[in-house]
Amino acid sequence: MRKLAVLGILALVGSAVAQGTVTLVGAGSTFAYPILAKYGDEYTRLTEGKVRINYQSIGSGGGIRQFLEQTVHFGASDAPLSDEIMKDVRTRFKTNALNIGYALGAVVPAYNLPGVRETLRFSGPVLADIFLGKIKTWNDPALQALNPQVKLPPLPITVVHRSDGSGTTYVWVDYLSKVSSEWASKVGRGTSVQWPVGIGGKGNEGVAGAVKQTPGAIGYVEVTYAKQNNLSYGAVQNKSGRFILADLASIKAAANVPLPGDMRVSITDTQAPDGYPIASFTYMLLYEDLSANKAVKNEAEARALVEFVKWVLTEGQKYNEPLTYGALASVPQQRALSLLSRATYGGKPIGKEIVGR
Repeated sequence: MRKLAVLGILALVGSAVAQGTVTLVGAGSTFAYPILAKYGDEYTRLTEGKVRINYQSIGSGGGIRQFLEQTVHFGASDAPLSDEIMKDVRTRFKTNALNIGYALGAVVPAYNLPGVRETLRFSGPVLADIFLGKIKTWNDPALQALNPQVKLPPLPITVVHRSDGSGTTYVWVDYLSKVSSEWASKVGRGTSVQWPVGIGGKGNEGVAGAVKQTPGAIGYVEVTYAKQNNLSYGAVQNKSGRFILADLASIKAAANVPLPGDMRVSITDTQAPDGYPIASFTYMLLYEDLSANKAVKNEAEARALVEFVKWVLTEGQKYNEPLTYGALASVPQQRALSLLSRATYGGKPIGKEIVGR
């Protein structure tokens, strides 16, 4: 059965694949790196090395930049492209950009607090005040009030944030902007912001490493990085007043929202009673007309790319949840496949052909 699947994929992506010459290059999100790396390994194995995935974990800001500079087959970002960038793509390249959601993840407040074994509770306003530099020590009354059963030490708080353009940052500050009017007015949203306080780390890896090495530190990372680095991370109060830990159930619950046709949506500060409030879709970025992307050298590469993304949205979904990324529910999966079906190459409807198979 597996051999038939391999032959089917190779037949569709053309002679270049048969010759072992297709390498698909992507760049961007560190938030999604663990799952994208898994996809790449499994797909390379499935195609017996005929299609290789070279994914560069450089941050969503870098991924968007390389997507626009056309140095990659696909970008990856946890922040969907803005209206301004969508318009820029249409103006400059005479095609549309596709924001294809393929997984759900969560950003957690990870901390290093020696001697504290209990899971700490945070509210949105308190997290905002920590990252604004207004709450400076761990035994601050605002933190103690949320954690009355925990003996918090008088240890200075070291804030750790991203130093690079980051979708993880976008998700974090999008949430803080919704729960703190002061944050919204003083700092706001973006893949990069002017941080009031703290030290920077490059990538989720850099933030996780800095938190791990710094007693008293707090930073924000995708939950998989917290788990992989054995970092403590907190429960965050949602709109229903419940303190929710990020796990598969609470991440997927957060995504139970109306989904626009282009999949560009924010699911932070969810209304779902069981939802974790700092969750997000993560996106692959493609040109609708793949011939408009100079990184895609020919139709065979375009077909290989569409076939890979289709696999991610279907068979590849089984790899999400073991890494604590939510798999797509039926509605977002169908929406993502519908977007992919719009892919063309020089007028040829290759997306419709491959997705409809």
